[in-house]
Parts: sequence; structure tokens; C-alpha cells
Amino acid sequence: MDRLRAIECFVHAVDTGSIAGAARRLGISPAAASQNINRLETHLNVRLLTRTTRRMALTDSGQAYYTRVKHIARDIELAHNAISVLHAEPQGRLRVASTAAFGRHFLAPLLPDFNARYPLLSVELLTTDRSVDHISETLDVSIRFAPQLDEGLVARHIASIPFHFCASPEYLARTGTPQEPEALREHDCLVFRFPRDGRFLSWGFIRDGLRFEPETRVAMISDDIDVLAQMALAGGGITRLAAFIAQPYLNQQRLVALFEPGQSATARAVSEPMDIYLCVRDRRDLTPKVRALMDFLVERLPAQWRPQ
Repeated sequence: MDRLRAIECFVHAVDTGSIAGAARRLGISPAAASQNINRLETHLNVRLLTRTTRRMALTDSGQAYYTRVKHIARDIELAHNAISVLHAEPQGRLRVASTAAFGRHFLAPLLPDFNARYPLLSVELLTTDRSVDHISETLDVSIRFAPQLDEGLVARHIASIPFHFCASPEYLARTGTPQEPEALREHDCLVFRFPRDGRFLSWGFIRDGLRFEPETRVAMISDDIDVLAQMALAGGGITRLAAFIAQPYLNQQRLVALFEPGQSATARAVSEPMDIYLCVRDRRDLTPKVRALMDFLVERLPAQWRPQ
């Protein structure tokens, strides 16, 4: 027996004066409401209501029981109303995990505007490249790129962000500028290592519709992409940076982009993009506050980053 449902039927029957009235409030049939009350009486081994074809009345036991349980049905109704309010207006805590670089360079500058749009939300941003767990870390949502996706997550592709292969003008003046990806085996390469499993982030290219990874000569390694950017700025070699990190340095001419479309007639290769996903543990976790963040990010993404 669903005891809470039975108590709801009993309380609403008393409040409305009839079992039919209780059924209407709860959206069930009068027969179902009557059966629930009968089961409750059987469980308690007392008669709660006296019923005839014309009227219904509380017994003494029913009156005593009603006094004790009437708040339960109302508390349940209030809880349902509270959830309805939450689903109408994003509010409460929103705990977001993001890759360190995307969180630092892209999310952090946007979140004040998001918070101003939804003032009832309290946003917490966790920036890390380690593996995160939605349950143990009480995350509402995580933002990851493709190699970080875990089985079982519900993931929505929200962005394809260009990667740029970059080096400082000083490094290129010293070593020469590679004209095609295969030349990377002759250069000092600065590569990212995933802290979660020790793998290198692959340097993928697309040429004539086919993906390939050229041979590279690894000179320096870091698990922090901003450290690799600083190494490249200091003339340490060639590294691969997402557009949201690389673009300011390219605009300042502190770094030079390599293998860009139109730079070389011989290369014909373009860097594979970074695919970004918004992830939740279950479709039921796509709450209004998560959807609000998702819609906001898609709205703020540059048009050329949006997946086709």
C-alpha cells in the first residue's frame, strides 16, 4: 500500500466533504480514492469514515487520526508547489565543473552576466582537468571536451572550437617556419598531458577529408595548457592552443599561427577542432537552471564555434 497516497486521499476527502472531491483534487478516479481509504482503514484496523450514499462523516478514531495527519497532505502539496516554482524560475545552487582552461578563459568572464540574468542562482565553478564525479562532487553539470567524456553521461555538443598551432616569432626566426604538419618532427613540440590518465592530447589534422596525426618531437610537457602557452611565448617551441587562449596572443603578434587555411598551398591540412560538450548524469538532471546555463552559453558562443 502507498501509505502517503492513502493519507492524501483521506485528508482531501475530509477537506472537500466527499471521496469524489478528493479524487478530483488528486486527479484519480473516485473508485481509486475509495480503495486507498479502505486500505488505510484495514492497515489501521479502525473505521475512519462512516459513509452512506448521501453523506460522509468522521468517526471518533477518524477525527483523532485526521488531526494528526492533516498536515502531511498539505506538506506534500507545498513540496510539489515548491518544485513547480523551481521549474518555473532557475534558482538555488548551480555547481559547474569545467576544464581548467575553458573555465578560466571563457566561462569566468561570462558568469557575472549569467548571474545578473538569474539573480536567484548561486553559481559555483570548479575548474580542473582531472576526472570529476557528478554524484560524489554534487555537480549539476560538467563541461568537457571529447577525450574527457565518460560512459553513462548525457552529453550535448555545444561548440567546435578551433585549435591553433602556435610559436613565437623568435622561435620561428631561429628554426624556420614549418610549411606542413609533417615538418613537426623537426621542431620542438610542447604537448599537453592529461592528468587523469597520463595520455598526451593528440595533435590531429584533417586533410582532404581524412584525419591524421603527424610524427612530433616532444621537447616539453605540461598538464596545464596555460603553462604551455607561456613556454611558447618564451620561444620554447610549437604548441597547440584553443582559440580562446591563442587569439589574444595572435592579435598582439606575440605568437604566430601555423598551418592556417590559405597560408600554404602545399599544406592543405587544417587543425582538428576542440569539441565541447555540456554533460549531466541523467536526462532528469536537465533542470531549468542547467538548461538556462546551456542556452546562455550557446547564445554567447561565437557563431563560427557553433556545431553545424
